[in-house]
Order: sequence, then structure tokens, then C-alpha cells
Amino acid sequence: MKNNLEFFSADNSTDIPLPFVEGIKAGFPSPAADYSDISIDLNRELIKHPSSTFYARVRGESMRDAGINDGDLLVIDKSLEPTDGRIAVCYIDGEFTLKRIRIEGDGIYLYPANSEFSPIHVTEENEFVIWGILTHSIKSY
Repeated sequence: MKNNLEFFSADNSTDIPLPFVEGIKAGFPSPAADYSDISIDLNRELIKHPSSTFYARVRGESMRDAGINDGDLLVIDKSLEPTDGRIAVCYIDGEFTLKRIRIEGDGIYLYPANSEFSPIHVTEENEFVIWGILTHSIKSY
């Protein structure tokens, strides 16, 4: 296993209000008159707990079927509870990985979202920490 994530601190010291258009239709076009002069600050929108939030860039394809691809930028919150079914950044045996947490009768499993990868069964022999919970995935097109 190799490190699949590149980490960055979240810098929410800037305030960059950007124009915001609400309600863009994915079906039939709507008149441009629906545009209103409001703005949105992505720091406020994406970061709920600034002191415990980090960014990471995905390296690899183990979560592609969850819509998370190589190069995507992740927003990770270390203050959130790691519950069953959540996608988490995990530190296992000296490496970081992004996987879905499954809590089962015989322990914790880390599930990829790509059939080319196998689940990881976490045992007492593993050095293991759930480092943070994924809150957003940002893509470039």
C-alpha cells in the first residue's frame, strides 16, 4: 500500500465572496433573469470546524465508484465521529488511505469503492487510527 493522499492545512483566513447563482437547472434551460446578485464564501460553506479541518488530494483509484477520483481535492474534518458507513481517512501501518468504514462483529473493515481493490480487515496487530471524516470532494473538469 502506498500513501494515497497529499495533505494541506485549511486556510480560512481569506474572505473571497464569489457570485452565486442558485437553482441552475440540469434539465431545460431557464431564463437568465433568475440570476441574483448574491455571493457565497466557500470557506464558510465547506468548513464547519476550521481548527480540525484539512484538505487532501487523492492519489489513486480505490474510491472511484464512490465518485472520488485521482486528483480530487478532499475536505476532511477530524472532529466528526467515525461511524459505520462513513468515508474516512485512515492511518494504517504507517500509511494513509481513504476508505469506507464498516464496523462488523469481528472488527473494523476498510472498504474500497473499486472491485479491483480488496477490503482491509483491521486487526489488533495493525497500527490504526481513523484520522478524519470526508465531508466534501471537489472535482476539476
